[in-house]
Amino acid sequence: MSQPRQHQEPPGRTSLMDPTPDHGEQSYQGTGRLTGKKTVITGADSGIGRAVAIAFAREGADVLISYLSEDDDARETAKWVEQASRRALLVRGDPTDPAHCRAVVDRAVQEFGRIDVLVTNAAFQMTYESLEEIPDDDWDRTVATNLGAFFHLAKAAVPHMREGASIIGSSSVNSDTPNPTLMPYAMTKAGIANMCASLAQLLGPRGIRVNSVAPGPIWTPLIPSTMSPEKVEKFGSNTPLGRVGQPAELAPVYVMLASDEASYVSGARVAVTGGRPIL
Repeated sequence: MSQPRQHQEPPGRTSLMDPTPDHGEQSYQGTGRLTGKKTVITGADSGIGRAVAIAFAREGADVLISYLSEDDDARETAKWVEQASRRALLVRGDPTDPAHCRAVVDRAVQEFGRIDVLVTNAAFQMTYESLEEIPDDDWDRTVATNLGAFFHLAKAAVPHMREGASIIGSSSVNSDTPNPTLMPYAMTKAGIANMCASLAQLLGPRGIRVNSVAPGPIWTPLIPSTMSPEKVEKFGSNTPLGRVGQPAELAPVYVMLASDEASYVSGARVAVTGGRPIL
């Protein structure tokens, strides 16, 4: 199975993708597993973040939707959250700015009173065929978006989290089996997995759980906006399942890790990779 060749300018828009990704809009059924939880999701305008926001809302959670600049996509996510009769807060801004990360947390605390679940999902990647062609600015942006924002968000959020709260990082299959043309991205995703393992130990005595999810090839705006049309066409075909994954197929894992059912799950990394193993 393959996708049509296509290309967008980063950060990409869901409405321009062919086929349209499945975020669980018509399929996800909640059962109250996150009733009353106050949650923050970065990169929640589209892709995995939107699917997680929809699932969280249908499980009973209020959601702060943090996003870069994709206003139309963010409003679409908020619409689905509100249709589930939950509160949706939209916070626009650059996650590479530590002050913005603190502002995201401040807004959540101001509106919700606390933070029960922090999902750090916003990411930047680009494809490079050689080391020499990686711009210094792209390297710095990748590190700041994928790793730096996680640090600043977690540092700001933890004082407002109580026992039983949860932090979930979005790692990647690239953390263990890196694609050489995604070297900066892969390096940061390994860092996220390591940071989650460290934080699980550091925050365990406070009753805060920390885990990560390692997606494989998932059909999100990041793909057509950061890869060549030829690579987009073949994206996901190298998995044992032989296809790209949909954002909706990750949401149940995030729900499980955020729920009280996972009360003894901390320091874990859950693979959602279409059969590609992580070490």
